Amino acid sequence: MPADKVNILDVSIDNLSKRELLEALEAGGMVVTPNIDHLVKLQSDEEFRRAYAIATYRVCDSQVLAWLFKLKTNSFKGKISGSDFFPFYYQHHKDNDDIEIFLLGAAAGVALTAQQKINAKVGRDIVVEAHSPSFNFLSDNAESLDIVERINRSGATVLAIGVGAPKQEKWLLRYGHLLTNVRVMLAIGATIDFEAGHVQRAPSWISELGLEWLYRLMSEPKRLWKRYLIDDMTFFWLILRRKVTYQIDRRRIGRRRKRHFSDLFSRR
Repeated sequence: MPADKVNILDVSIDNLSKRELLEALEAGGMVVTPNIDHLVKLQSDEEFRRAYAIATYRVCDSQVLAWLFKLKTNSFKGKISGSDFFPFYYQHHKDNDDIEIFLLGAAAGVALTAQQKINAKVGRDIVVEAHSPSFNFLSDNAESLDIVERINRSGATVLAIGVGAPKQEKWLLRYGHLLTNVRVMLAIGATIDFEAGHVQRAPSWISELGLEWLYRLMSEPKRLWKRYLIDDMTFFWLILRRKVTYQIDRRRIGRRRKRHFSDLFSRR
């Protein structure tokens, strides 16, 4: 399904509604959910950029990016976070036996709790297996290959991986092609924690105000303070620098055109 796209800091983001993304995934694909933290990391992480390049769909997961989106297009179709889309996806497919999900992520025991709660809500074992990898699993080839074998053995057709960016996207880049049955790959961040009830999501009104980052920071200050208060502040500097550079280039082009017309006039 073709989609409108908006470019923010050299990242092409698809302008899709949840329903359109759901329908597009009938043909399979890999979904990533760019937010401010992703866009900052993508400026300097080559492997992360390659992971983004192979993604089939890149959908907006940030209210701040949504505001920028609206400045660039009059037909913005809405923010799609992994934690909103994933339950929408599995509820839609609750009676579709072709959809079997493998959960990969979260701390030990949390993914299993999420599996049990999702299956109870859906009314069938739509999540066929759940696994919590070690913290350093991305750099452990043996562990990663064991996870690949576990996923293939489960018969899952959908992989929902929630180990945080850029780990989850890099793992899909390195090992996604080895998954023999999986047709849909969803990089969903903290969604497994939310589904298990291990971490509480921000109320919707906080998200709509663009303050979900503040809610999460207050919930997990030791883990998230550097990301939100230092690393992600770079985003606003990058946007400002890009805007200033654009204005300078426009003025230079304008001056060259004026000189060109002036030269033409003087030759007469």
